[in-house]
Amino acid sequence: MDLATEHDVRTGRGEPGPTESENDFQDFHGFVVARSAVLFRGALVLTGNREAAEDLVQETLERACRKWRTIAAKDAPEAYVRRIMVNLANDRWRRFRRTVPHQDGGDRAALADQYGQVDTRDQLVRALQGLPMRMRTVVVLRYFHDLSDDEIAADLRISPSTVRSQLARGIDKLRGQFPALSGPSPQRPTEGIR
Repeated sequence: MDLATEHDVRTGRGEPGPTESENDFQDFHGFVVARSAVLFRGALVLTGNREAAEDLVQETLERACRKWRTIAAKDAPEAYVRRIMVNLANDRWRRFRRTVPHQDGGDRAALADQYGQVDTRDQLVRALQGLPMRMRTVVVLRYFHDLSDDEIAADLRISPSTVRSQLARGIDKLRGQFPALSGPSPQRPTEGIR
């Protein structure tokens, strides 16, 4: 019997509890279960490709796992992990931007058609891929992760005014590629909402 077990038996504690590394693993596993779908959606929009998004999330979680004790001690572990993902996406984009040819979508389907909606979504992802990386990242963090200007600025280590500028330019570029969709959005009923 080792000294720790002998001490537990003498003090009436019985079986020793989980070790610190087991607790870290359980915390990380809980984080992955809770947040991997959100990370995947963001990665899919950043990369525009399911396989690349899966690889990006996998690499992000691998790096996060190695430093989980440090990350878990932070005020916002999800923001820290999201920052890892954005940095990895930026690195990949820099490496591969010259090797991947830009593919233009052929025919545009009618908006009322269900398959047309899938095509429109695909066109949107392709249009996002055409934006510069920082601009794309700002648009994704705003509209897919619902972050505020200040949260995006903190994640990307830029000023809130730069976030607003990049967002406005990105939306203008996207609207230029979708003139039929760039009209004013329909008003939501405000009755009963305060």
